[in-house]
Amino acid sequence: MTQPIISSEQEILKLIPQRPPFVLVDAIYEHTENEILSGFTIPENHILVDSQNLLSEAGIIEHFAQTIALYQGYYYYLKNLPAPVGYIGSIRNIDIFQLPEARQEIRTRVVVLQQVLGVTMVSGEVYLGEKLIAQGEMRTIIAKDFE
Repeated sequence: MTQPIISSEQEILKLIPQRPPFVLVDAIYEHTENEILSGFTIPENHILVDSQNLLSEAGIIEHFAQTIALYQGYYYYLKNLPAPVGYIGSIRNIDIFQLPEARQEIRTRVVVLQQVLGVTMVSGEVYLGEKLIAQGEMRTIIAKDFE
């Protein structure tokens, strides 16, 4: 198992604009120029955990988006800059095959396909252990690049 690069809540909160109770990432396992592998251990009382103790579809999608924010935030952190605020621009071809339960860890690998003028297009896969539970593409927009 790869040791986390960053795995404390305080460190993660420096890298993303989201704040509790809406945080859906808690570890960075890998970060390269074009990829990130994030993790999230789902708390039982998370706002996006449903009455059946499952992380909702919205939770999976938001975790995916926050993985992109984490990728960008860590990149800015390495340059001693504050984490940027961004928005989901579009979601394409999202397939969710299984919802994870509270107390389980999901990991998401995001690969950057293109970055132009504050717009980042990625493909990603969400895993529960070795099992692929979601995949798709997303575009995010960094707000400050358009101020």
